[in-house]
Amino acid sequence: MTFETPTALEFFATLVADDASLSLVEAAAAVAQDEFPQLDTQAVLADIDALAVRLKKRFPPDAVPVQRLRWLNRFFFQELGFAGNVNDYYDPHNSYLHEVLSKRRGIPITLAILYMELATQIGLTARGVSFPGHFLVKLRMHTGQQHGEVVIDPFTGQSLSREELDELLVPYKRSRGLQGDFDVPMGLFLQSATPREIVSRMLRNLKEIHRSAQNWQRLLPVMQRLVVLLPQAWEERRDRGLLYADLGRCDEAARDLETYLEQVSEAPDRAMVAQRIKALPRP
Repeated sequence: MTFETPTALEFFATLVADDASLSLVEAAAAVAQDEFPQLDTQAVLADIDALAVRLKKRFPPDAVPVQRLRWLNRFFFQELGFAGNVNDYYDPHNSYLHEVLSKRRGIPITLAILYMELATQIGLTARGVSFPGHFLVKLRMHTGQQHGEVVIDPFTGQSLSREELDELLVPYKRSRGLQGDFDVPMGLFLQSATPREIVSRMLRNLKEIHRSAQNWQRLLPVMQRLVVLLPQAWEERRDRGLLYADLGRCDEAARDLETYLEQVSEAPDRAMVAQRIKALPRP
């Protein structure tokens, strides 16, 4: 009996099939397999585990959370030298976890994934935060009877105060009229992101990079993953259909665009999508 090796997309689909078993690190690492087909995601996980083993040797087993956090920051940002790639922020390789692990440069979300995994392995409670325009990490600190949260910018390694967070939000709030009587509490912006939400933000970053570069061949695998990851996000199905149309794959384009119109009865772009379907060459 022979077994066919699953495609990169099929492997990704198995990783993200169920929220309960979705491994953020492995799913994030697997994103790079479109660009690096031979990439072994288990080897990436083993490399991260090896870093965690090194880190655990830096402090005593009875170290309190605040001490563990200090050692984590020193190890991650100073000793290992992880930092934001300020020279080439929009390089797609910043979204490939194994490349970030190797080069020690990335964007906030990939740096955050590595940072959170190390934090978790040393007994800290770390969660990703889909802050507007900039992915952050929050850590819950328990010391005796005291509880608090620390918010870290994984791009710079800085711990952000409430005032700094407010300042980061000003452009976003201003652009959406969320000021004065329409202001909303900071807590809404600091909610924990689920692994599925984090991987989708990673993919949407890549989607925007390839779309801006008009690199349709690299965009398509990203769109395939988004549809698998978010089967109810009909706008992703629409965008894949429009891409199929641009690539001349008319049957697949029609299937995606018709599904979008069926599922989103009040779509504001309904007329445009219907026109694109009508314009598709049919045998």
